[in-house]
Amino acid sequence: MAPLCASAQIDIVQKKTTEAEEELHTFDALLVRSATKVTEELLEKMPNLKIIGRAGVGVDNIDVDAATKRGIVVINAPNGNTISAAEHTFAMMAALVRRIPQAHISVKSREWNRSAFVGNELFGKKLGIIGFGRIGSEVAKRARAFGMSVHVYDPFLTKERAEKLGVSIHSLDEVLTVADIITVHTPLTKETRGLLGTENLAKTKKGVYLINCARGGIIDEQALIPFLESGHVAGVALDVFEQEPPGDHPLLAFDNVIVTPHLGASTVEAQLNVATQVAEELLHFFEGRPVTSSINLPALSKDVYEKIQAFYHLGQKLGLIASQFMNIPVQELSVTYAGTVADLETTYITRSLLAGFLRPRVASTVNEVNAAMVAKERGITYGEKFSDETHGYANCISLTVHGENKTFTIKGTHVPNYGDRIVHFDGVAIDFAPEGHLLYIQHQDRPGMIGKVGNVLGAHDVNIATMQVGRQEAGGKAMMILSLDKPVDDEVLQALAQIDDIETVKRLEA
Repeated sequence: MAPLCASAQIDIVQKKTTEAEEELHTFDALLVRSATKVTEELLEKMPNLKIIGRAGVGVDNIDVDAATKRGIVVINAPNGNTISAAEHTFAMMAALVRRIPQAHISVKSREWNRSAFVGNELFGKKLGIIGFGRIGSEVAKRARAFGMSVHVYDPFLTKERAEKLGVSIHSLDEVLTVADIITVHTPLTKETRGLLGTENLAKTKKGVYLINCARGGIIDEQALIPFLESGHVAGVALDVFEQEPPGDHPLLAFDNVIVTPHLGASTVEAQLNVATQVAEELLHFFEGRPVTSSINLPALSKDVYEKIQAFYHLGQKLGLIASQFMNIPVQELSVTYAGTVADLETTYITRSLLAGFLRPRVASTVNEVNAAMVAKERGITYGEKFSDETHGYANCISLTVHGENKTFTIKGTHVPNYGDRIVHFDGVAIDFAPEGHLLYIQHQDRPGMIGKVGNVLGAHDVNIATMQVGRQEAGGKAMMILSLDKPVDDEVLQALAQIDDIETVKRLEA
């Protein structure tokens, strides 16, 4: 709060919202922690509000959509608790392998049984880190200081960044197989929920230690029980649960499971850091300087927004689809504008595209305001170009993604009263709407391929809404883009991949 208190231009009112009913309509800014619920009903009472600051990371207590509709910027403090979360992870790791909580309870019970609490050193152990964002990289620094070797699984970690931080990149299976201790630092998504379940836990080394100070649900808690009972998993440290508080959870009965009540960010320093960071951002906002931690759209003039709105959403979809298709580390994104779109303010369109590309790749919230900063942290460069080549369309946005061993290009156009269309995909001319659950299939151009694909999907009760096909040349590389009524699971993907002449099958969400 100190930056705000030091400003002569800002008057601070410290009250609960329920105690400030008569003043709500006068406030320009609202600064809250997690206990205050910022609902649409509350926002209706604050017509003068321009910005909401969350002193913390999560914004579950704020109706971001309602704020965005009103042109209210929502900011948070994504970096303030990084060190606290990393230190808590390492504290849990040390406590787990040295059996400190168990020994503490024993001595408190007036026992002195040293032989019962023989632990293990961290020195020389192989630490597996799943997810290598801000917190994962800070954990790695501390692990190396303790003489541990660090083995990382993060599909978006580049070789250059790994070498700089002194860690080695591996596949998920390799990390599971070699690590003595595994800690997870990914967001909780449909892909990471239950990531350490029965199948993957069985791949781990006997006697492995597991740590989750990230999000409850990444480790399948029920699947973990038989591995603890058999001794395959030597111990588990949990700061988070699928349901919090966990109540009478069966894991709490295990002596080799140590737990804390979601304390990753609970330090004096972290609380001070997030408060200071969000206060400084509020001050920047009212001084007319850019904010770097906004989690929704920047405020645009109505005139500018109306002109770019269609292309803004098209850019976001191009980025999202390209990121899923290029599910590998990338170094550069090149955006080319042609036709009528090239005459508009393209900065926001590019930011939207960049945010769409980054969202599947990072744990923290990414939007058009902070996308450039996040890209820089990830070692990804981007740039805009302008061209006269419209490929026969009134407007065209082309995105080329450069990876370590592959380059991918996707092109799209917006047709008034018809919508967004993808007109070029990985070297093949095609025409499909970037909407909903999509399935990409690359295959050799052979008779009967459409029927074979349809048979597999039908056998798995998957209905095809639309299908678009394209090819480079007769008998050569060809592709299908199918729009489905529901997303397909891994079993369907595997069945499709077994069809002769099918080379690649990918799920895409738009």
